[in-house]
Amino acid sequence: MKTLPLTTLALALAAGVSAPALAQDGESTSRIEPYVGVMGGLHDFDNDQYKGGPPSGYRGWIVEGVAGVNYNFGPVFVGAEGSLAKGVDKDIDWEYGAAGRFGVKAGKDSIFFAKVGYQWTQFDGSARPPVSTSRKFDGTTYGFGTELSLADLGGSQDSSNIRLRAQVDTRGNFHSFRPMAGIVAKF
Repeated sequence: MKTLPLTTLALALAAGVSAPALAQDGESTSRIEPYVGVMGGLHDFDNDQYKGGPPSGYRGWIVEGVAGVNYNFGPVFVGAEGSLAKGVDKDIDWEYGAAGRFGVKAGKDSIFFAKVGYQWTQFDGSARPPVSTSRKFDGTTYGFGTELSLADLGGSQDSSNIRLRAQVDTRGNFHSFRPMAGIVAKF
């Protein structure tokens, strides 16, 4: 398993700074909130090959589009999200997946979330797997992240349709590490 103390520390600090402001909006009502976004990052597979997994050390820089919907229940929400990613460097050609999300609202309009789903990866033709290994790999994915609203980053409005998103996902039994960052527009 790979560790990232700086990423973990940054997310912990963000949660700690926002914790006093969790769900202070007493006017929140249940509502559906669709969103779309674009992110970029690195998907790094474990260096130890395991049964049914990709060959050792596969990785790739990717650009990903996401679309989903959240259903707000006051200070908490549940949602569903689909994603499609294109590899732009190294071993990954395409990735696509679907996940469920749940989390809490923080501050004026930001959120913290956890997600679980399923993801498929198609490795690039230049990636040379052993004869017994496929260039396709799929499995359960899970992770956590935050979407910080521009309203919470110094804006005077109570909400913003734009959020800055950061998340970290993994596949299987911590056999991959996938930090991503980008921008999300909600409707």
